[in-house]
Amino acid sequence: MAPLGAPTEPWLVAGARRVPLRLVRNRRARRYILRLSPDGSARVTLPRGGSVAEAMRFARHNAAWIEKELLRRAARPAKPRAWLLGTEILFRGQLVRLEPGANGCRGLVCFGQESLAMPDATGDLRPAVEGRLRALAAQELPARALELAAFHRFPAPRVSVRNQRSRWGSCSRRGSLSLNWRLVQAPAFVRDYLILHELAHLREMNHSSRFWNEVARLCPEFANARLWLKEHSELLR
Repeated sequence: MAPLGAPTEPWLVAGARRVPLRLVRNRRARRYILRLSPDGSARVTLPRGGSVAEAMRFARHNAAWIEKELLRRAARPAKPRAWLLGTEILFRGQLVRLEPGANGCRGLVCFGQESLAMPDATGDLRPAVEGRLRALAAQELPARALELAAFHRFPAPRVSVRNQRSRWGSCSRRGSLSLNWRLVQAPAFVRDYLILHELAHLREMNHSSRFWNEVARLCPEFANARLWLKEHSELLR
């Protein structure tokens, strides 16, 4: 994707706010796409042949959504960056607490059914806990993707687990799936939807109505899964 440089109107008015606006062109995009970045700026993706003027109209038309999203983010309680004993994290769709081992056993941190050896559990546990989550994801997500592919008669894809910061998964034109390790924090039905979503791209490499019909056939409850992913988008940040 290529940025278009500073537009003539670098700010978008959303309610009482002035929101920085970035325009980015993506030849693979089929429509204008508006996203709110973690830093509070708005980004409009232009499809092939799209114009700056139309992108600005599109952004202004959706100013109310931007204002609503900014207010929603502002009202959301700030989560601590450091994970300490007692911190609650998402694991397999449930909030679980980071706790010491049974009977206060030192050198052991537990969450859900997992336990992690930690010589010093008094500091930030996040790097070690995320390391365990990533290891679980690397073990579980490719296996589940191959299982779902076989069940739905897809050719076996190549599957990688990555640390993506802006998406939950992707499918290349060569048929390779990339899955975000944070899916191990999601419920099973959400994990399966995301895998099936990417598998559907093996038949429709787009987001056309035919693609969404295929997704609905593979995963009838996909709307609920999409809602969960939207509500927990902060996991990507």
